[in-house]
Amino acid sequence: MSAPNRNVLWARTFVDELAEAGVSAVCITPGSRSTPLTTAFDEHDDIHVFSHLDERASAFFALGRARRTGEVTPLVCTSGTAAANFHPAVIEAFQSRVPLLLLTADRPPELRDSGANQTIDQEKLYGDSVRWYKDMPEPEATDRKLRMLRTTATRALSEATGTPSGPVHLNFPFRKPLEPTPVADDVPADLDTEAALGREEGGAYVDTTAGVPELDDDQLRQLAQDLEVERGLIVAGPADAPGVDHEAVAALAHATDFPVVADPLSGLRFGGHTRVTTVLGGYDAYLDEQVTEDWPDPKIVFRFGASPTSKPLRKYLARTDARQLVVDPAGEWREAEYAATDLVVADPSQLAWRLSQIVRAPRDPSWTERWKAAEETHWSAVDSAVDDGETFEGRILADVADVAPEPSTVFVSNSMPVRDIDRFGRPAARNLTVLGNRGASGIDGITSTALGAGSATTDDLTLVTGDIAYYHDLSGLLAVGRCDVDATIVVVNNDGGGIFHMLPIEDYDPPFTGQFKTPHGLDFESTGDLFGMEFARVDVDGFRETYAEAVTTPRTHVIEVETDAESSHRVRESLQEQVVDALSE
Repeated sequence: MSAPNRNVLWARTFVDELAEAGVSAVCITPGSRSTPLTTAFDEHDDIHVFSHLDERASAFFALGRARRTGEVTPLVCTSGTAAANFHPAVIEAFQSRVPLLLLTADRPPELRDSGANQTIDQEKLYGDSVRWYKDMPEPEATDRKLRMLRTTATRALSEATGTPSGPVHLNFPFRKPLEPTPVADDVPADLDTEAALGREEGGAYVDTTAGVPELDDDQLRQLAQDLEVERGLIVAGPADAPGVDHEAVAALAHATDFPVVADPLSGLRFGGHTRVTTVLGGYDAYLDEQVTEDWPDPKIVFRFGASPTSKPLRKYLARTDARQLVVDPAGEWREAEYAATDLVVADPSQLAWRLSQIVRAPRDPSWTERWKAAEETHWSAVDSAVDDGETFEGRILADVADVAPEPSTVFVSNSMPVRDIDRFGRPAARNLTVLGNRGASGIDGITSTALGAGSATTDDLTLVTGDIAYYHDLSGLLAVGRCDVDATIVVVNNDGGGIFHMLPIEDYDPPFTGQFKTPHGLDFESTGDLFGMEFARVDVDGFRETYAEAVTTPRTHVIEVETDAESSHRVRESLQEQVVDALSE
């Protein structure tokens, strides 16, 4: 591997190793100090470069690709505050176990702590929010250093995609020249080319074999016996990338006859398995204490994934006198109600498959029928509200779940969209992958994450976001043109923070309107012209038809749906009251 100077050799060797290990794309923001890495990625034939102008948008775009695929899209930025702008995405990736590889360029060591321009302390910049950190040595054209470099590249990918997955940070100091300028004797003529080029036969310099944690046979048989009860639940929270095996969970549900309580982000709310498995989706409305106080408690709950989106579900699980098994491959505690009785360190998919082969649970049809009846009561109330012409934001999410093309990736923003798809996204045998950023549950980077997810697949892409989240990530819309991603973007515009109507502060105005709801009065139509997108403004009644047309038409479409947050919240409350009253009789 010839190179005009050691910086170029260093960067080319590292990038080549990433490519050999399977990296196929990278997100880069412009900057001077990162020139060696940028040019090495740009000239590599097997890596696609996504160019971004904003580091925060770039990081969330890479996070979206990884959330959709479970694979790493590295990030490159220059030194200084550029690297700090990766931090929100790093936190989300860490909290939600999404693999990221952060490659930050830095000034050479002698400029640190010297007041030098564009120089900050980048060592362990992201604190405990990374799975692994390494301050890379300065480039050097020696056999051992190049072997270290290739090994580090492979290790970084392995750490990012391990158990648990998450962000990895490598900090690269470079001194000038940063460009491919020839420097005499910088790369020795007798350098061992094998160390620079890697394996002669191709492939990664170091092979990594990742296993999954499993129970031994005795532990498995004991757990199977524990599940052999008449009343149980399978609770699927938001999934880690790339998700859980639908068929494995369905097989366990059949073996136990337990209903599956499926968070919309679990990967189990939608799909062919819903035809033959009792998958519940309306629980957010009916798991009220007035309803469940007369229900028998489950005897056991089999849980996996992150903490459920639904607060009523979380509170119900905390109230039950059930044995609760939290299955987590990393052995981490993701159960904030502290109601779990057992932590099972195992891969959920493998465990579900193995248990389904040996569990012989007794059947109690009345248990499952109770849950089915509650589901039917909820969905009947929703259907009646729609038939009666009630205009509320939940209808938007229900329409998206019903009309989105198959296959589709549907990305939902935090605040109300994710809550509305939780309550109004009816389980169905549709090929939908529903994603969201529920690790830290922020509204930053929502558009960028969605577009990143869309760039990683040929599925249609729909983003449902709120007006504040849309405003918060306007720079992310550059990816529509620069990264050639088409999407249907649904902006639920209730002129402010509608979610705050759910909180007691709603009753105190001031400061509610000025400091919490914060109406902005922005007209988003101009974003269509600014970023080259089609734009339409509709009300809730006109949304379904407009959306159905948009998803079958080329180009990116923005559909702004004007809503009233307070009246929508009152409808949600009214629907829940109807369901609770009906089930409490």
